[in-house]
Amino acid sequence: MKKPLLVLSILAGLAYLSGCTETHAETKAPATQMFKQPIDIAQVQSYPVQSWFTYTSRLEAVESVSLRPRVSGVVDSVNFREGQKVSAGDSLFTLDQRPFQTKVAELTAQLASANAVLQQAKNESKRAERLSKSNSIAQEELESRRSVLAQRQADVFATQAKLDAAQLDLTFTQVIAPIDGVVSRAEITTGNTVQAGQSELTHIVSDSHLYAYFDINERTWQNAFATLKGDKQTPVLMQLTAQQSFAHQGVIDFVDNRINEQTGTLRVRAIFDAESHLKPGAFARIRLATSDIKEQVLVPEKSIGTDLKNRFVLVTDENDVLQYRLVTLGERYGTLRAIISGLQVGDKIAVNGPARVGPGMPISPKIVEISTKDQLLVLGNTQHVLPALTMQRGE
Repeated sequence: MKKPLLVLSILAGLAYLSGCTETHAETKAPATQMFKQPIDIAQVQSYPVQSWFTYTSRLEAVESVSLRPRVSGVVDSVNFREGQKVSAGDSLFTLDQRPFQTKVAELTAQLASANAVLQQAKNESKRAERLSKSNSIAQEELESRRSVLAQRQADVFATQAKLDAAQLDLTFTQVIAPIDGVVSRAEITTGNTVQAGQSELTHIVSDSHLYAYFDINERTWQNAFATLKGDKQTPVLMQLTAQQSFAHQGVIDFVDNRINEQTGTLRVRAIFDAESHLKPGAFARIRLATSDIKEQVLVPEKSIGTDLKNRFVLVTDENDVLQYRLVTLGERYGTLRAIISGLQVGDKIAVNGPARVGPGMPISPKIVEISTKDQLLVLGNTQHVLPALTMQRGE
C-alpha cells in the first residue's frame, strides 16, 4: 500500500517541477526577443566639396641676406641686439675707421696738390697760346705745354677717383642692414679682424611674408590645375609639424614657366603672412584645392568598417535591422569621408560603425545628425575667408 503512494508522490513532484520550468522559459523568452540594442543612426546627405591635393614644403623667407663686410678691418662695435627686428639702413657693425680716415685725408691733400699743378699747367698753356699767335714760341713748345696740361688734368681725375674710393671705403666701415627683417646672432664680435667679402657677420631674414615652394606632377597639373596662375587669386592652406589642422591660409603667387624634364613636375610657390611662430626652414604641408565643386555623400570616418580588403557601412532597413553595405571611399575631409559609391542620399547608417553591432542585428535607432561644423569642404565660402595679404613694394 505504501509503495503505490510513494510512486504517485514522485510523479506529482516531477510534474510540478516540469510545469515550473516551462512557465519560467515562457516568461523569459519574450524578454529576450524584445531587447534591441540602442544605436545612433544618421540619414546621409550630400554636400558641396572640392578635391584636395597635399604637398610637402619648407618655408623660405622672401628675402634673406648673409651679411659680410665690404672692407677688411677690425670690428669696433656691434650695434644690435641679437634676434631683434631691424630696418633697412640700420647700422649693425662698425669697423675701426681710423685707417680709412687717414687714407681719405692723404688723398684729399694729394688732390689739392694735383689741382695746384693743374692750375699752373693751364696758365702756361694759355701763355703759349698767346705767344703762338705772334710766332714768338716754337710750335713744338706749344704742343709740349698742351700735353702737360692734359697730363695734369688726368692726374686730378685719377686722384679724385682714389679719393672717392677711399671715402666709399670709409662709409663701408658702417655695416648696415640692406633689408627689413629679423637679425640673427653676431658671428664675429668686437676686436676681431674681418676680411672683405669673406667673413660672415650675421644673417637677416625678412619677416613680412614667407614662401612655400612645392612641385606638382605633370599628370595632376594637366588634369586638375591647368588653369592655375600665379596671380594671388588661388587660395591654399598650410599645416605645420605637430599641428592637427591646416590653420594657415595663403595664395599662389608664382607658377614656373616650364615643366622640369628630369622630374616631370612643375614648381609652384605659395605666399603666407609671416606670423610670429612661422620660421623659415620649417617643414610644412600645403593643401591645394581644385576649382571644381561637386556634390558628394559624406559620412563620419568612424562609421566605416573594414572587412579584409573591403570597406563597408551598416545601414538600417524598414524593420530597424542592420544590413551590410559595401562602399567605395573618396577623399577625407577632417573627420568625414566622401563615399563615391554604395550609399545614396536618404540612407540611414550606424554612425559609430561596427564596433558594437553587426549585420542582421535588430536595433533601437536614435536619430542624430552628421555635423560638418569646423570641417573645410569648400575653400572661399563664408566660413573660410581668404586673408588679405599685404604685399611689399615690388612684389
